[in-house]
Amino acid sequence: MTFSIVARSADGQRWGVAVASKFLAAGAVVPGVRAPLGAIATQSFANLRYLPDGFALLAEGRTAHEALEALVLADDGRAQRQAGIIDGRGGAASFTGEDCLPWAGGIIGPGYAIQGNILTGADVVSEMERAFLASDPADPLALRLHVALLAGDRAGGDSRGRQSAALLVGGAGAGYGGGSDIAVDLRVDDHPDPVVELGRLLRIHDLLFGKPTETWPLEGEAADRLRRALDTLGYGDPDLTRALEHAAGVENLEERLVPGAIDPVVLAYLEERATAR
Repeated sequence: MTFSIVARSADGQRWGVAVASKFLAAGAVVPGVRAPLGAIATQSFANLRYLPDGFALLAEGRTAHEALEALVLADDGRAQRQAGIIDGRGGAASFTGEDCLPWAGGIIGPGYAIQGNILTGADVVSEMERAFLASDPADPLALRLHVALLAGDRAGGDSRGRQSAALLVGGAGAGYGGGSDIAVDLRVDDHPDPVVELGRLLRIHDLLFGKPTETWPLEGEAADRLRRALDTLGYGDPDLTRALEHAAGVENLEERLVPGAIDPVVLAYLEERATAR
């Protein structure tokens, strides 16, 4: 009823799950992430105990393969279950029960596990693997997971159609303000094209909560451009830093603030907003 990918980032600092299904709010059922233990997807008549019990096994030091094997052996309904696990070291495991509705199966590789059931064919998971491996390892894990999910969706995805999609990514201190381990938690619960809509939400998430990859000193032309944009938007504090902090708080851009500098993404956004006035 679902297709998913669980993976670890190339730098070993993030773990995540991307999932899509012809099922209402699959993101409320399938994915689990607990840094630095790893990530789990449970699907096909999903046994939700696989999430807490799986993380408990990983916390004991079990590998992804060992944890998944233990979960399956303890489950009387294993023939209808499907699951994927990535552990803290990037070890991967996937399981598809013999009674999962066709097409059903999975692929594993270093740092990822991909699985699906009731799919249009095996090419759904193979296209997901191809897209994930072709993506830039330096890109954020959430983006790479979405690229893979979109590839599977466009290859046919769930044979019954589309309804929901979700992204869940975690890492130590990766959440808002460093106050949690969840970096990305996005869900599209009911939509005619949920994987594409998930991509739109991910772009907004990156704008608001992404970390600057480049900064410019808050001086010269950059400062002049910022001042013009802020004045147009009504943030007219004579102190440019205070004006920027005020604007960032209102526009939800505070995660991109850098003392004494400006993130070009923030500047471009504020200038676009000012031009639209």
